[in-house]
Amino acid sequence: MDGTPGLMSISAFGRLVGLAPSALRFYDDCRVLPPARVDGVTGYRYYSAAQQPRAALLRDLREAGLALPDVVTVLDGPAAGAREVLERHRRAVRESGRAAETAIRAVLDALPGGPDRTEFTLGGAELAGAVRQVAPAVGTDPEHPVLGRVLVEFEEDEVRFVATDRHRLSLRVLRPSALTGPPGQVLIEADLLVRLGAWAVRAAEVTLTVGPGASPLVARARGERREVAVAGGTYPAYRRMLDALAALPAPTHRVVVDRTALLGALAAAGDVPAVVLELGPDVLRVADVALPALCGEEGPLRVGFDPAVLAPAVESGVGPDVLLEIPSAPRPTLVRSADQGSFTTLVMPVALPRA
Repeated sequence: MDGTPGLMSISAFGRLVGLAPSALRFYDDCRVLPPARVDGVTGYRYYSAAQQPRAALLRDLREAGLALPDVVTVLDGPAAGAREVLERHRRAVRESGRAAETAIRAVLDALPGGPDRTEFTLGGAELAGAVRQVAPAVGTDPEHPVLGRVLVEFEEDEVRFVATDRHRLSLRVLRPSALTGPPGQVLIEADLLVRLGAWAVRAAEVTLTVGPGASPLVARARGERREVAVAGGTYPAYRRMLDALAALPAPTHRVVVDRTALLGALAAAGDVPAVVLELGPDVLRVADVALPALCGEEGPLRVGFDPAVLAPAVESGVGPDVLLEIPSAPRPTLVRSADQGSFTTLVMPVALPRA
């Protein structure tokens, strides 16, 4: 305390919060973290224990790579401004990390001996469930064959299964029990992946190996071995769309409804290009069918969907209920399963039919 009651010297405070004295002097000069007291004779700076939370947050933000003006916005600005700054920085860090990973992977691929293999282990039932959930979202347009494939991404502690036909996007994230090797991705024809899921469902665990180039994906379980051909093509940059959606305001309407009842109402609408969903107080009206629902207090809303697109997204969920997060603007609606947060489907609305 250096004889100053209740205060710490710059060295003691720096040790406590993990900042060097030179950094504390710099932040004082920038008026970001001024000391509680400066000795008028010696010029020594002293800090109070009450300043510790601000100093620790400042340290964490700087370690995360935020510029000092952005740090000040987070520390002293309104919560909305802080959130905007942090989300923008997070997107930039992700893009930078992906660019670096792509460059490193390209150099590794060019080295003698080729790239390393990647191996990861998933639960058999989990693998089969992920395939069942995302496969309905693959495309069938022969002019865009890559949309008929499922993207399988693997990195660090997660494996992602992604499918899209541009009108909807399904994403399921699994946590492997083990993953070794460099991150990467493969494209697999949807029907081949469905067959693999049907084979894997009876296994407690399935180990998948991804080799270099066009090497097939190899699956091993119960002493058996399966090879699945890997397809080519460039998959849509779905992460950019997810990042863009995350930066938008939160959905204005949320409704929880019985999944089976919603599927029945969509089926009763028949073969129509669009069906109207109308939200009211504790009711979701689907065409002429009124379903009990848990709705927020955001007010009524009418939105149109192609039932041939919405129904498979609802059917792929898990559990008795489904959660729809619907924005008031014409943006994708999130279809979530209350019993499985790792599975998400985005469904594009369509123009409301004329009365």
